[in-house]
Amino acid sequence: MARDVVIIGMLGSNLDRMPRNERWERWRPTISLFQREDLLVRRMHLLHAPEHSRLCAEVVADIQLVSPETTVISREIHIKDPWDFEEVYGALHDVAAVPRYQIMGV
Repeated sequence: MARDVVIIGMLGSNLDRMPRNERWERWRPTISLFQREDLLVRRMHLLHAPEHSRLCAEVVADIQLVSPETTVISREIHIKDPWDFEEVYGALHDVAAVPRYQIMGV
């Protein structure tokens, strides 16, 4: 029996952002995952900075259009300097340290 595909990803504040009239004309990394016909994603945990909440909501809505069978769980993470890899890894460690029942959205 095949296992469900679960993706943990980070919102791309530049590449995932497109003007409304161009959003289906250009490549957006997060959306492109769900446009593959050979990949069925059951759940997506989409990490984003608090200041990108609006963009995250737009991307989640687009994922639901492309892949309605996917459950998307958006989650804020706080990273002051995305080029500070120690800080980024620390934030990702905090996400991974959450008890399993909370990650699964139960």
